[in-house]
Amino acid sequence: MGFHAQLERSWLATNSLLCVGLDPDPDRVPPSLAGDPDAVFRFCTAIVDATADLVCAFKPQIAYFASQRAEAALERLCAYIREEYPDVTLILDAKRGDIGSTAEHYAREAFVRYGAHAVTVNPYLGTDSALPYFEHGGGVIALCRTSNPGGADLQNLDVAGEPLYIHTARMVAEQWSRHGECGLVVGATYPDELAHVRTVAPDLPILVPGLGHQGGDPTAAVAAGARADGRGLMISSSRAIIYASDGDDFAAAARDAALDSRLATLPAGW
Repeated sequence: MGFHAQLERSWLATNSLLCVGLDPDPDRVPPSLAGDPDAVFRFCTAIVDATADLVCAFKPQIAYFASQRAEAALERLCAYIREEYPDVTLILDAKRGDIGSTAEHYAREAFVRYGAHAVTVNPYLGTDSALPYFEHGGGVIALCRTSNPGGADLQNLDVAGEPLYIHTARMVAEQWSRHGECGLVVGATYPDELAHVRTVAPDLPILVPGLGHQGGDPTAAVAAGARADGRGLMISSSRAIIYASDGDDFAAAARDAALDSRLATLPAGW
């Protein structure tokens, strides 16, 4: 099953646009897991088990695992999500971007080692940098208008009469999509830009980070970016959900926070 079909399955099965980011911070280990050599895996799977019925996607951020030499835990986590929760889409947040054989190895990492349905990539190196990912049959989610303020330094530059982020959205929708299944990243912190992107990429799924600590408005994001059928978005929240409590009730608190976020991101009529 391809990325787009998997994501449609997830939206229908869970009735949710919520994506939970899995960013295990070693400085925020719950007391019950302190000193446990398997703390990263146990923390993440507890969050997954508590929220899987409320989300369309999980998005592990590879840097949080790699910095702790916990890539093996990430492999196990990805396999666990795929096996236990097949209705949920697995996105590897890696923001890779390179060419040739290096891109091929990044593609193997995402789709062979970790078994992701899709991976985030930096589109700065152009179309040929994305081709190895399509050869593996996985989805490619390109950074477009990111949620951080500094993204405007480059993404808002004028390119032939339109901002670079719109040029990027059009390139992915019209060129990259000829080679395989794509998506875009547009921050919830910029709903006007999100609406603009949706006009040039009417059918592509959009990953929307920036809820919670970054201050994105979920209602505005849905209004700006949802497709005509109310789907089309993966609205991502990480720290506000997985660290809803720093205590041993972290999983229950994460579920409560995910419930609130899911309700906030439901389109009217769902």
